[in-house]
Amino acid sequence: MRRVSLEGQVAVVTGAARGVGELLARKLSARGAKVALVGLEPDALKEVSSRLHSESDHWHADVTDHEAMARVAREVKERFGKVDIVVANAGVATGGPFVDSDPESWRRVIEVNLIGSAVTARAFLPLLIESRGYLLQIASLAAITPAPMMTAYCASKSGVEAYAHSLRAEVGYRGVRVGVGYLSWTDTDMVRGADQDEVMRELRQRLPWPSNKTYPLGPAVDRLVEGIERRSTHVYGQWWLRGMQSVRGGLPGLIGTVGQREMRRFADRLTGMRTGLVGAGGAADEQQRTTRTTVRK
Repeated sequence: MRRVSLEGQVAVVTGAARGVGELLARKLSARGAKVALVGLEPDALKEVSSRLHSESDHWHADVTDHEAMARVAREVKERFGKVDIVVANAGVATGGPFVDSDPESWRRVIEVNLIGSAVTARAFLPLLIESRGYLLQIASLAAITPAPMMTAYCASKSGVEAYAHSLRAEVGYRGVRVGVGYLSWTDTDMVRGADQDEVMRELRQRLPWPSNKTYPLGPAVDRLVEGIERRSTHVYGQWWLRGMQSVRGGLPGLIGTVGQREMRRFADRLTGMRTGLVGAGGAADEQQRTTRTTVRK
């Protein structure tokens, strides 16, 4: 599909305080889009908004909260008059052996990455139907291939991939296009946070090339922007991810065999691993939940 100019279009980006969301907001703004930033860190969102090239605003909201996201959708419509693009980017991660994982952190990964994406779409789809717009769901290499020590993240990203493909079939006849964005290990706070654990870092480095590298953020986000301009059904942040689609059927068996070997290698180092949410985004999510619990009490 030919590229569509972003000049004057209104884009909503969740998880916009840092990483993929922040840079994506900046690049969309540089192309003339008006940007609505959504996330859990109002001060960081305000700072991002102040540095954008075009008209923008920010909203503090938990993407898993139906009422909060419905309010955001209403207010974005009031503020900008329409919504043309929604990028469901908000996400968190945890790592470590499933048997020793923190149940609340494991559940939270599913809630934010999968349920939060659905809540985001539910809030904004009526506006996208009005504009015949585009929803980009950010998935991951983790949706294409499983990986040991990442059960929650792989489950959540496989879930959003399947959900987005299903949604595309439902809303396409109403003029809404739905895309899935795939990213490998990209230089963000989330990946750096995971790398702070020695076992997770070494395990990732032992993956086969090119999946064992950390890739720069800029080129990956440039590919996402191009996908948005083209209203693409599949967007690949790294060039080689497209090729993974053709071999994904055999990956679970391969990972099952190789993964067992690697887990045996690290077995005596797994005890005591931290299994909470990783990175600054994970810390912000945990702070949000702590504050909410305190208020309820």
